[in-house]
Amino acid sequence: MHDRDCLHRFMFEHFPIRGHLVHLDSAWHALIEHHDYPALIRDILGETVAASLLLAGTIKFDGVLSLQLQGDGPVQLMLAQCTSGLGVRGLARHRAGSSPAGGIGDLMGAGNLTVTLETDDGTQRYQGIVPITGRRLAESLQIYFENSEQLPTRLWLHADARGASGMLLQRLPGPASEAADPAAIDDAWRRVQLIGETLTAPELSTLADAEILHRLFNEDDLRLFEPSPVYFRCRCSRERVSGMLQGLGAAETRSVLAERGEVEVRCDFCNRAYVFDAVDVEQLFKAAVAGGSSVH
Repeated sequence: MHDRDCLHRFMFEHFPIRGHLVHLDSAWHALIEHHDYPALIRDILGETVAASLLLAGTIKFDGVLSLQLQGDGPVQLMLAQCTSGLGVRGLARHRAGSSPAGGIGDLMGAGNLTVTLETDDGTQRYQGIVPITGRRLAESLQIYFENSEQLPTRLWLHADARGASGMLLQRLPGPASEAADPAAIDDAWRRVQLIGETLTAPELSTLADAEILHRLFNEDDLRLFEPSPVYFRCRCSRERVSGMLQGLGAAETRSVLAERGEVEVRCDFCNRAYVFDAVDVEQLFKAAVAGGSSVH
C-alpha cells in the first residue's frame, strides 16, 4: 500500500486549480477499533472522515473543522472532526439493530449537513448548513460548496474496512499565469472534473498518489508537494470531562456516585474511561464553587 496516512497536495501549473489526495490506514483502524459499526455505516463514516481532512487541508486556520450529518433516519449522527494539524476523530450514532441499505439519504433520512470551523481560542466560529441530498456524501458536499459561495470544489470518496480515501479538486480565483485565457481556464475546470469522474474506487484506495495523478492528468503539468501526515487524535481529557460533570451539576453527579460507588465517563470517540471516586467528586465541586463552574 502506498501513501497511507497522509494528505498530498498538488497544483496544476498552467491553471488555477489545486487538488488533494488523502488516505487513512492505521489512523482509520485506530478510529474504528472500539466500534462495531454495520458495514454501510462504517463506510459512510470513513467517507466523512476523509472529507473532513480534505476540507481542512484547503483552509489556513488554528482550530478544529467539524463535518456533521444529522437526520431522522436509522443513523441519527455522523461526525468527523479534524484539527489544523490533520489529527482526526469521528463517530456514528445509530439506532440499535439497524442495518440500513441504500445511499446516504436512506441512512440519515431527512436532515442536514453542517460544516463548522472553530479556532482553538474560541474567538471565531463559522458554520455552514445544507440539506442532505442525493445518495452519496460527495453530492451533499457539492451542494454545500455551491450554496456557501466558496470556491468551486469537487470530491471523490471511498471507504471500507481496510481504509478511507478521497480526492478533492478546487478551482482557485484568478489565472495561474498572466498568459492564461479565462475561457481556457473554464474549459480546463470542466475537463478535470470529467476526468475525475473516471477514477474508480479501487484505484483511489490502492494506487500511489503519483500513479493516480498520472492515470488522470498525464497531459497536464502538475506539481506534487511533500505529503503531510494524518493521524487519529482524540481531544478528550480529564479536564474536559470534569467540566462536563460540573455542568451536569453536583446533585446529579453525587446521585450517580451513590448508586454506583464511582462516576465513570467513557469517551464516545476513543472509548477511554475517566473514573471519579468520592474524593474526586468532592474536590471537583469545591473547585467549582471556589472558581465558578465552567464547561470546557
